[in-house]
Amino acid sequence: MNPSGRRRTTIKDVAEAADVGVATASRVLSGNGSASAATRERVLAAAARLDYRPSALGRNLRRRHTGGIGLLLPDITDAFYSRLADGVLACAQSAGEPVMIGTTGDDPEREAELIGSLLEQSVERVVAVPCGDGEMWGPAFRAGLGVVFVERRAEGRDDVPTVVADDRTGVRVAVEYLIGLGHRRIAFLARHGQSQRVRAFRDALASLGMRADEELIARAHATRDSAYAAASGLFQHRPDLTAVLAGGNMLGEVALLAARELDLRVPRDVSLIMFDDVPWAELCSPPLTVISQPPQDMGYRAAELVLRETRRPRTVTLPTELIIRGSCAPRR
Repeated sequence: MNPSGRRRTTIKDVAEAADVGVATASRVLSGNGSASAATRERVLAAAARLDYRPSALGRNLRRRHTGGIGLLLPDITDAFYSRLADGVLACAQSAGEPVMIGTTGDDPEREAELIGSLLEQSVERVVAVPCGDGEMWGPAFRAGLGVVFVERRAEGRDDVPTVVADDRTGVRVAVEYLIGLGHRRIAFLARHGQSQRVRAFRDALASLGMRADEELIARAHATRDSAYAAASGLFQHRPDLTAVLAGGNMLGEVALLAARELDLRVPRDVSLIMFDDVPWAELCSPPLTVISQPPQDMGYRAAELVLRETRRPRTVTLPTELIIRGSCAPRR
């Protein structure tokens, strides 16, 4: 609260007053990235009118240090991300560091807002599953925050330490398994941020002398409704597909639901493999074949890296494993 008792103006207030997104306002006020002259003029005018003073933030960061770790995740209710958070919390607790958790919903505008909020609260370190591009993280790096990405990278920021699972090997082993069962029309169901897994899928097929059918690669937004629509659309528009590889546990769940509602039997009519070995995967009928990755270890290692305050770009790659259960069968 400022001396007059009024709430201090935030970058979100400026963005709303200028009728632009938070990310655009951030780029204009930080002097990075492109924006039209008209947009720049609107943002600067709004900042002046609202008495927004980003420079005060920089002074605060230099004068006081609250420590702690900010943790930005797409969705805390997702089993994978909740287990990743558990790993970060375990490491932070052992180091005596508090953790502030924010959820982005895989929305870059929301991510920019949360980055600004962490800066305003003088958090010194951030572990994040990024959804925006590298420009979005410019204010954090300029303010001197320690940042480690986990699960995926931000485009254009290969200089940031990152902890990932071995997606390429996981996808390749799953594709080889399905090909060995006689499947040739294999679909990939992906969501935002999974471009690496899509590339691995194409490369795995190419290594086996096959070309990816782009119509069998479906992309969903971060919401469950979008994921269900993508899965249902695959089954309805391509009834010739015989197997689906889902890029995450929510995608696997909605693929299973959509198949059942369309009277497709797993694995008799369609085989299914998904990323993430979540508890319910074994309880399904049939139990689901999965590409298991270690979310707690990923979170713990990411927190270790950010607490070391290393400036050297480093990628930690943790292993994946194909766990075969009952959701895949030879092509009929």
